[in-house]
Order: sequence, then C-alpha cells, then structure tokens
Amino acid sequence: MPFEFERQFIPDVILVKPKVFGDNRGFFMETYKKSEFAKNGIDVEFNQDNHSKSSAHVLRGLHYQAKPYGQAKLVRCVRGKIYDVAVDIRPNSKTFGQYVKVELSEDNKNMLYIPEGFAHGFVVLSDEAELCYKASGEYNKEADRGVLWSDRDININWEINFEPILSEKDKVQPTLNEINKEELL
Repeated sequence: MPFEFERQFIPDVILVKPKVFGDNRGFFMETYKKSEFAKNGIDVEFNQDNHSKSSAHVLRGLHYQAKPYGQAKLVRCVRGKIYDVAVDIRPNSKTFGQYVKVELSEDNKNMLYIPEGFAHGFVVLSDEAELCYKASGEYNKEADRGVLWSDRDININWEINFEPILSEKDKVQPTLNEINKEELL
C-alpha cells in the first residue's frame, strides 16, 4: 500500500503518510489515490487545488466556510515546516472545540486530511513554507469565516516562542462562542 492512514485524537481527522521511494536521483511518491483514500475513510470528491507560500512566523487561520459551502481538505507542506491545526466546530460533536495539531514538512512528507466541519490553520516554523492542498468545495467569498487563532476556550498550544504574523482579518476573528452556530455543519 502506498499510504499509511493514522486516525488522530479526533478520529475524523487522519494523518496520511505516503510511501516514499528514494535513491541518489531523488524520490517518487503518490500524493493521492482515490481508491486507497476511499478504503480508508476519505471518500470525498476534491474540486479545487490550492498552493500557498508564507514567510517565517506567519500564522494563517483558523478558517472555514459556512454551510452549505463547507470544505474537506487534504493538506501537505511541500517546502519548509509548519504546525497544522484542525479545530472541530461541529456543534453536535463530542469533540466540539477540541483540536488536532501535527507537524507537516518537506522532510516528513505527511499530509493531514481535515473533514468538513473543522476550522483550519497553520503556523510557519521554517524561513518559508509552501502548502499544497486539495479542497472538496470551491472557495466562496461570501461563506468565508474564521475563528480567533488565540481563542482561550480552544487553547491551542501553538508551541511557538515568537509573536506570529497575522493578517488583519485573522487578528479580529470571533471566538468559537461568538460564531453563528446556524452556519456550521
């Protein structure tokens, strides 16, 4: 099998470890295979691919799209190193307000599957980082929402010893208790 699938503390979030074939010329790996992913609980149709680049100490998130425009994501860091975070914002979930955090990097080549109903964010730990990710729905500006990255009720341990660089939008996102639960999945 070209992948290992590891369910996380919140079982709907899955760490995907690809098998990497390397030698003195470089490496080869599969980054997605619909049949293997479906057999392991990731049976979604991805409709959009995204690529982002961020500088050191940048923190992006926590982002999600309001219903009916929710997105599942398959995130990987192709350059640099990040902490990737998925926060459960499904109002009826037993793990509502809890999060999964994993390190993704160009070295470990791991990917994180984040289902619909989660807010997503990351912080850059290297000089720069580039992320490539698949999304199950197309971006919809009117449905673009977020949760404050430093929400005390979620209490994410970002494990950083620097003041993160944030967008103006991410500085003023509402807390999880302030968001409109009617817009959530």
